Amino acid sequence: MSTPPVPEKLPVLYFGHGAPPLADDPLWSGQLAAWSAELPRPRAVLIVSAHWESAPLTIGATTTVPLVYDFWGFPERYYQVTYPAPGAPDLAEDVRKLLSGAGVLIAEAPTRGLDHGAYVPLKEMYPDADVPVLQISLPTLDPRRLYELGRRLAPLREAGVLVMGSGFLTHNLSCVDMSRGPDYAPPSWSAEFDDWASRAAHAGDVDALLDWRTKAPAAEIAHPRSEHLAPLFVALGAGSGTTETARSVIDGFWYGLAKRAFQFD
Repeated sequence: MSTPPVPEKLPVLYFGHGAPPLADDPLWSGQLAAWSAELPRPRAVLIVSAHWESAPLTIGATTTVPLVYDFWGFPERYYQVTYPAPGAPDLAEDVRKLLSGAGVLIAEAPTRGLDHGAYVPLKEMYPDADVPVLQISLPTLDPRRLYELGRRLAPLREAGVLVMGSGFLTHNLSCVDMSRGPDYAPPSWSAEFDDWASRAAHAGDVDALLDWRTKAPAAEIAHPRSEHLAPLFVALGAGSGTTETARSVIDGFWYGLAKRAFQFD
């Protein structure tokens, strides 16, 4: 009997997902498609999104259930999008073992489908919806606790699991002027935060990133609330053990917000 192939160790990703209309941006959708084409094909995806906060840590549906259209005021076509990715019950069990062994409390939400922070980018990266996907909640916004969560999940990479953090590197919708179009020059606070975060991530300066509120320029403007930055800390932790130095795969701005994406190899 032949021995099954050993899965290739997968990187960890952090990226901006944007509102549903970001999928209409041909540059952004093309960048995501090109990125996924360069990656080894995952056995499954484990994703944490800015749009699901629940404590204790909660495991989402392990069967294919309807999506969560967690946005308001958009044209009807955005509420007709489907993404029937297979569930990942085996991955859910692996997550339970890794976290419960470390004393992490776990809850279950078997009817909770993928939210737009998960399915919008996945639809561009794996449009056939043929990769099993499991979403887990953000149990906290504390950077160091999220980093430790990521460290506990890091062994999944050896089993062919692609760990994804979906947020946005700057996120202050009160400062977004939709009337100017998506390509206007970013405001200084967004550009400065993006530059700082990029340099810190490329240098592997995890301590600075975890202490971003006191270290980063324009921190309170770039993230009045940190849920869109929080998935980065999970990605940093899951990328630990080999290198915590990131490389930027996508950069630039969308309505002034930094859509930079990192890959931790």
